[in-house]
Amino acid sequence: MSSAGAQRLQGASSRGGGRQPRRIRVYDCRSGDKPSSSGPLLETSGLDFNHFLQILHEAMIPNFTLGLGSVFMKFAIHSHETFVLVTTDRKPLDLDRFAELQNGSTLYLLRRKDQALQLAMEEHITFTPHYDTLIRSGLHEYYASEGQKPLPYALAELIDNALWATAKNTGTRTIELRMLFDESLGKPAIVVLDNGCGMTLKQLNNWAVFRHSKFTRANSTCESQKDGYVRPDPVPRSLNSDISYFGVGGKQAVFYIGDSTRMISKPVGSPDVHELVLSKEDFERKERNKEDIYSGVIRNRKPGDSSHVNKDNERFLHALIAEESGKESFTAVVITGIGPQHITFLKQDFEMWTRELAHTYHYYIHGLNGNDMKSSFSNSDQLPKIDIQVTLLEKHPRSPRVMNLREVDNDMQTLYINAAADKFEFKATTGLDTGTVEGVIRYHPFLYDKETYPEDPYAVQEPCNEDDDSDESGIRHQARGKRPIFECFWNGRLIPYTTVSEFDWCAWPGTTSKIPEECYSRFSGVLFTDDKFQVSTNKLTFMDLEQRVRSKETIFTRVVNGKEQRITHKNMFFSWLKNCHEKLDKQVKFLGFKEIVKRDDVTSKKMQHPWATFSSIEWDGNIYKTGQLVKSQKTIPILHGTVVQFLLYGDHDKDVFATGGQVEVCLEPKALYNKNKIIPISKINRIVKEEAIKINIERDLNKLPHKLKVDWPDGNPWPENGVRPAGTPLGALKVEILTKNGVSIWTIPTLVHATVNKLSVKLSIKKTGLGNDEEVVSFVAQHTTKWHFFFRKMETLTDPGSYTLLLETMITESGATTFGDENLPSYELKFTITAGSAEGFEMDGVSSTLHVGVPFDIPLHLKDCYGNAILSVPSLLPVLKCSDLDLSYETVDSSGSKFIIKGVKARGKVLNYQQSKTYDLKVTLPGLKKDTQTFKVSVLPGNPHSIHVMTEENPITVENGTPVRLNVEIHDEVGNVTAHPRQIVHCQVQGLPPVKIDCSSTGAGQLVTKPINLNIIGGEPQKLKVQFSQKCMALVVRELKVIPSTRVSLIKLFSRDDENLVLRNNEKIEWLAGGTLGKLFYKLYDEAGRAVPLTDEIASMIKVNWTSPVNLKDLLQGKLPDIQVPTQVLEDRFYQVSYQDQSVSVSFTIKPRPDEPARLKATLLQNTVNLGKTLSGTISEYDPDHTKVFFIYGLIQDNAQLFPYSDLELVDQHDNATKTLTSNCVNHMTVKAEGLDKSAVSFIWQESNRSVEVTGIRFLRGSPGIRELLFTCFSYMTAVIVKVTAGHPAQLKLVSGPKQPLQVKNDHSIPTPFIVQLSDKWGNPSPDKRVVVELTSSPPALKVMTAVISQPVDSEGKASFSVNSVCGPKGYYQLNFNGSFNNEPIPGPSVSLAVLPDPNKPVSLSVEYDSAARFPAGGTCPVFSVTVVSDEGSPMTTFNPAAVSMLLWEGVPSQNRPPPTATELRCSKPMENERRDCFHFTNKQIPERAGKYTIQFSLHIDETRSLLSNQITINVVANQPVKLGPDSQPPAPVVSCCMDIAHRTLVKNMTLTIMDSYGNPAGQDLGGKVVASIRSSSGDSNKPIPLFDGNIKRYPINLVQGKAHIASLSIKENSPGEDGSAYTLLFDAEVPMVPTPLAPFELTFHFYNDALNQQKMSELLEKKTELSAALAAHKGLFSGYSEFLEMLTVQYLSASDKVAELRGFLVRSNVNVAEPISIPDIDRLLKENTTEADRILRDPRRVCSIRDNFRGQQDVLGMVGHLAYVQDDAAARVISWHIRGDMDCVITRTTEAARRIYDNTQGRQQVMALDSMYVPPLNRGLPQMRNGRMLFEPPGNPVLARELLMSPQEGESCDIVFQNILKETILIDDLDSANNYRREVVQNKMPCPTILTRNGERVSAIGKFGGAQNKAPPIDTLTVFGAPLPQHYHSLIAQAELLCQCRTAVEKRDRAQKDRDDHLLTMNSLQTREKQQDMEKKEKRLEEIERQLMMKPMRPVKRGAEGAGEPLGIITKRAK
Repeated sequence: MSSAGAQRLQGASSRGGGRQPRRIRVYDCRSGDKPSSSGPLLETSGLDFNHFLQILHEAMIPNFTLGLGSVFMKFAIHSHETFVLVTTDRKPLDLDRFAELQNGSTLYLLRRKDQALQLAMEEHITFTPHYDTLIRSGLHEYYASEGQKPLPYALAELIDNALWATAKNTGTRTIELRMLFDESLGKPAIVVLDNGCGMTLKQLNNWAVFRHSKFTRANSTCESQKDGYVRPDPVPRSLNSDISYFGVGGKQAVFYIGDSTRMISKPVGSPDVHELVLSKEDFERKERNKEDIYSGVIRNRKPGDSSHVNKDNERFLHALIAEESGKESFTAVVITGIGPQHITFLKQDFEMWTRELAHTYHYYIHGLNGNDMKSSFSNSDQLPKIDIQVTLLEKHPRSPRVMNLREVDNDMQTLYINAAADKFEFKATTGLDTGTVEGVIRYHPFLYDKETYPEDPYAVQEPCNEDDDSDESGIRHQARGKRPIFECFWNGRLIPYTTVSEFDWCAWPGTTSKIPEECYSRFSGVLFTDDKFQVSTNKLTFMDLEQRVRSKETIFTRVVNGKEQRITHKNMFFSWLKNCHEKLDKQVKFLGFKEIVKRDDVTSKKMQHPWATFSSIEWDGNIYKTGQLVKSQKTIPILHGTVVQFLLYGDHDKDVFATGGQVEVCLEPKALYNKNKIIPISKINRIVKEEAIKINIERDLNKLPHKLKVDWPDGNPWPENGVRPAGTPLGALKVEILTKNGVSIWTIPTLVHATVNKLSVKLSIKKTGLGNDEEVVSFVAQHTTKWHFFFRKMETLTDPGSYTLLLETMITESGATTFGDENLPSYELKFTITAGSAEGFEMDGVSSTLHVGVPFDIPLHLKDCYGNAILSVPSLLPVLKCSDLDLSYETVDSSGSKFIIKGVKARGKVLNYQQSKTYDLKVTLPGLKKDTQTFKVSVLPGNPHSIHVMTEENPITVENGTPVRLNVEIHDEVGNVTAHPRQIVHCQVQGLPPVKIDCSSTGAGQLVTKPINLNIIGGEPQKLKVQFSQKCMALVVRELKVIPSTRVSLIKLFSRDDENLVLRNNEKIEWLAGGTLGKLFYKLYDEAGRAVPLTDEIASMIKVNWTSPVNLKDLLQGKLPDIQVPTQVLEDRFYQVSYQDQSVSVSFTIKPRPDEPARLKATLLQNTVNLGKTLSGTISEYDPDHTKVFFIYGLIQDNAQLFPYSDLELVDQHDNATKTLTSNCVNHMTVKAEGLDKSAVSFIWQESNRSVEVTGIRFLRGSPGIRELLFTCFSYMTAVIVKVTAGHPAQLKLVSGPKQPLQVKNDHSIPTPFIVQLSDKWGNPSPDKRVVVELTSSPPALKVMTAVISQPVDSEGKASFSVNSVCGPKGYYQLNFNGSFNNEPIPGPSVSLAVLPDPNKPVSLSVEYDSAARFPAGGTCPVFSVTVVSDEGSPMTTFNPAAVSMLLWEGVPSQNRPPPTATELRCSKPMENERRDCFHFTNKQIPERAGKYTIQFSLHIDETRSLLSNQITINVVANQPVKLGPDSQPPAPVVSCCMDIAHRTLVKNMTLTIMDSYGNPAGQDLGGKVVASIRSSSGDSNKPIPLFDGNIKRYPINLVQGKAHIASLSIKENSPGEDGSAYTLLFDAEVPMVPTPLAPFELTFHFYNDALNQQKMSELLEKKTELSAALAAHKGLFSGYSEFLEMLTVQYLSASDKVAELRGFLVRSNVNVAEPISIPDIDRLLKENTTEADRILRDPRRVCSIRDNFRGQQDVLGMVGHLAYVQDDAAARVISWHIRGDMDCVITRTTEAARRIYDNTQGRQQVMALDSMYVPPLNRGLPQMRNGRMLFEPPGNPVLARELLMSPQEGESCDIVFQNILKETILIDDLDSANNYRREVVQNKMPCPTILTRNGERVSAIGKFGGAQNKAPPIDTLTVFGAPLPQHYHSLIAQAELLCQCRTAVEKRDRAQKDRDDHLLTMNSLQTREKQQDMEKKEKRLEEIERQLMMKPMRPVKRGAEGAGEPLGIITKRAK
């Protein structure tokens, strides 16, 4: 630039002098590079446009940004270059626009107008508030909420701006409100987005200026605003969208909601987006820095450019800005810094505030007529194309909430419009200012039982005003209440805080109105205004609307079909309202029609008939019934009474709605009024309570007699239930009649002029008894002034008993005790008369025969002077006398009226028991008038008392060996011999058995004992005691002396070799073992010690026990045989010599002693020893008893294991221990054996038995077998054999079993048995059968079914266990084999197994149905959906629908299985919209009989198994009442018109019941009446009709609770009727509460003139009835045969079709099935299929070896390694290695479950909760794909690693788990492919995830590979994912299912064919043919009977009615 140019520019600056500076910023954007973000600021004041362009072409210009003239900037515009200079609105600069530029304006230097900006440009703006901020600051500013939530109205301000911006859109006007509350996207924000015209830069600047309204913008100097504001043309409802108005609301709204706003806008036709940010933080910063507060920067950028957004908490802006591309224009308002209370409100009250917005813009959304959902016509062209949508986005997992305001159907305007039945449209013109208001009034009628005026669901109901005068009218709920009628809309938008209550012409005119007041409360209305009415700047209230529309200048006109009508507005409204009330209001519902009546009380004859009567009405939500108490209102006087009936004028015959009517009331109390009154229903007071009515009635009742007051003038009142002695006087009595108020009356008051009813009182005394009462006294007293009602004293009560004194009020003239259906007061006194004092007595019940000393009683009856038995006996002392006898008594007693002398005894000598004597007994009671009575008695001996022995000798002497004889007698207490039954005397002699004698007959007898045999020593006599006893007598003891006898009593033995040797009795002697004891002799002695000579007889009685026989000669000489001594010293021998069968004997014992030592003997107590075991014992003698002790000791010492030990000793020739060893012999003893542990052997000297004990014998090596132990001692030697067996059982080993790892399906068996071997610690098999092996499972949740749970090992030490089934939840378990021996455990092996859920095993049936459904008899059941739940919890659909059945039976559930009588129903074919994973039971008929029923569903699994659901109880109730019927069908009666009532009776004891169509009682709550009538069966109207008794045609019967009982119904004597004709007895039910008439019950009967003909026809009718029933049974049988055959045929054909269909499926599944299909072929194929599937299951397969102990617990998915399978081994290896740290992590559904496992394992187990995992929103796929386009050709077959994982269960949850663990990890073929793939991804500027190769290599996300840490080890060293079952297995399972279905179908077909053939045989059987012949005979017989019944009598006689019932003027004639 030349210096002259620069000087001109500087000169222009200086020339400005006092001129306002104008600096303009110019951005040079011509080049393709990004321009500088700040352009030079040029001073242009004083320059024109051409000069400015000239300066730009110069080389250099000064930049005033850094100071005037300090730096020169270069634009370098070449002369030939084309460029354009534009404003930020992309408007080219020209002379005019240059002149309009303001200071601080920004220009772009571009190559072309539409050139895109490479960098966002900034333009500094100012937005100083307009002066209106001051002058209008007094207006009602923002959000005086009036108790409401203001936030929706703040949002409405932003929607107002959007509506204004979209007003000129030709298409859909879209407005979005986005609530972005997902913290993962940044801080909370609210975005208001529209597709309107957008804002230019200047408009955006104007928006920021406070109070820059549409009116003040007219003064703008900007061209875009020159035209100013133009008011839109008038439109209906003012829906002109001109509601962005004041320049205030938007800014107030955004800063009320938050503290920062970002305005983003793109105007129409502009390529740039303008962005302005205003924030509270920035304002405060400028204030602190003393900067210009109202200045800022507008950023201009290209659409979609979000590079300037760099704050992390504004990440959501990237997505919002990315949406800009492709949009023609838009505006977005982004509000941040939102208050927490606003966020809470927007989240929690989402429905409320969206509803409020829908209310605010209701008519913009739905059009002129609003949201009329009732309208069937909708012109879519007239509907506004405005779409306002609200979206609330929260953090996952909460789903976004989206609400289109058009879908809101509960805003108040929608409720008003759809609840209205009619509307009244009008227009109001407010005078000269031409302000117009359009209005609508809607009418919400009262329908049936409620107001239809809608309630605001969110409004707080105002409390009821207790003082409201409207309550007096009885109208408490007046629909709208006190709420205003009109809501007000301004330019189509709701102004929420302004309402108009009403206008004068639509207000209630007062009591003069003919329309009820409540009709005026049924309005809702709307007022629509334009902008000629002022509103506050926040659009919450109108400022002048109500004042102007209520002005007198306002003119109202009605609008009909869009045209105004010039008629009196008020009259038109009144006519409209009256029409609404009469046609739309349905206030009263009349119920229970009774009859049509005529009313004579109505003055107008035209209105006297017809009047319909009803039993109840429904009015204002209340039910008024007959018999209900009511109170009138607005009547003089106010009435109280009981409803008699309701009356409605008109010919009605059923329930009807009406707006009025009358009620007939029986005035209460009846005693005072006794009349009915008819008043309008509207006069019923609806608010009064029944208690208040009863109080008023009670007040009137208080004037009537209420009670009797009884006084006792003589002062001797009798109390209630008092007791008085006979003869006590009663009275006198004074009685008064009192009202409830205590007033004494003697007449009944009346309220009408009538005769006075005088009262009197009747006294009656009745004696009450068990039978009937007897009246003994009766008087009637009249009223006197002084004594009222008086009764004198009565003294005639002498008969004891219970009495009742009854005083009754009665009417004197009539004697009635009731008045007005009420009992008159009475008084009742109950009392008792008892007997008087005693004056004499009588004896009763004394026996005439007495016994000495036996007590007896003398009962006496005491009497009073009237002969009454007294109850209270006085204290008396009787005197008893009798000649020759002494009398005494114990005591006296009184019981009731008896006086008893107890314990009387007579003593003295009497004759024996066979004779008796008579005595006089006299009884005296001193103190009585008649004190003495005498009676005669006879006395016999008394009871046994003592035993008397009849001998004087003492002691009694007897010889030893002889019996004793003794005589005894039985005496009574006086000494008389007495005889009594069971009088037995016992005698016991010491040493002898007892004897007894029966003295019952004579009282005496003789006792004889056994001979006495005593052992008398030294010849001295001995004394014995003798005892005599009897059970009831004292013991008698006597002494007996026994003297010695001469018999043998002693034997003595001697030895001749040794004279001194005397063998004493029981002596023990020693003798050399094997020796002889000889030369023995014996001697005998008697009891006196004398020697007894030996004789042949005596010698023959000598016996010895060591030899037999004995030489008699030697015995005669006193010699005995020699004794041979035993050879064994342990054998002590017993010897005995006896006389006379051992009665006398002597015995001794010989103990052999050992001989000299002969050899060394070693004794082993046990010849078997276990390896490694030793004995610690202390046994010293070889003795069987000691052996037992040793065994016990060994058990204690060595844990129940017995070990041998050796005992060494010297023995003689007979092997007897000699005990000659000494203690030093142990030093000379040795022992040898193979494998013997000599170090443990010790020789122990046993001093007690002088032997040596060898201990510590133990074998430590070698195998089990036979060993020889060699013992030596001095020169003696011996050897013993020992068997060495296996050691102590120490372990169990698994020697055979299934292959590992073991996987078993739930409820399946393990085919291979487990065999365990018992062995010792050296591994030798141990056959110890005492060891028991037990099989257990761990954890216990696994149930193992085996033949035996525990068993001992066999002879080889083995135990075999076959597992029949394992049952438990899915998971990992252990089978533990443990042994036990003597309660000590033996460890064993454990086998791990995995239990897999069987998807083909059904475990339960889940039933879903509508539990609230009703079950009417004969109706249709609700749909029952039955799901078969498998073991893994998923629905099973493989079962044939025929296998699922529904069982139904009558009764409540019992046990868990259905009864055999249950009805089986099959499932239905599913509908199109029903689920396919369950079985549906639809249209199943409900049983026709009402009652409790039970439903249960059954699944037929196979022939032996079935699955049942839980039992469901349903209550089948009666259906709708349709008919009247009897409990049991009565026979057809035959009657005659004779005198006998029995022949005239039609029905007797018959009960008719209201029933449904199936005969169930259906009228339990219904009442009414049944009318019986008679009609001709032939329909002949000329035939005379019989009459009932009483000469009546209609016989009414009361119907109570749906039943009418007819005790007897008969025709009258000589009733009219045609002889031999049939008539119908018709019973019609008249039930008001049933809407449709009930079908009557008809009973046909035959009428005859004479009884004989009647009897004959009656017999024919009975036969006809029997034949008809039999024929019906036959026809039903044959019809059933045919129907059953047809059903069986259909079943067979259907089953054949099913078999053919299944065969086609099998052929298509490559299963070759022969034709025809047979069961054996299917079983063969099924077996092959099952065998192949089992083989696949048994084949080895890769499994995860980690034990999962947590699988199956609540909320636990399992360990990661068990959640999925991987098919490929290479993929399984590298993926498992890559996530090896996570393979044992337990995945839970909830954090609580994870914490539980963490706590239970003390933190050792790693866990991860599903509810805390991040769920990626979208599956982004592989990196080579972007927006559905392939970026490059990927090498190496890449695939996401997680896609190779197959989760058998919980697939969705497992996907989330592996997305978090593996993320985007990729699996590829090899390392080179992985590196090439990564390079391609990175070159496309995308991050590359970790890559795994199938060779086991890993390339990390940062590109690292190589090294041991990135190479997977071999698969056998890793814990890897398991492999899934092959596809062939699943094909086999599907084929097996098809085969099972086919087998079931074939069985069903064969069974159906067999059933059909069997049924055909039955139909053609001989029995069936016989039944057909019998039916034909009965049909002929029935025809004959019917022919006889149809025959007419020879002379038919017609009987006419007599008296009543005949037509007037007609004389009937009788046949002669």
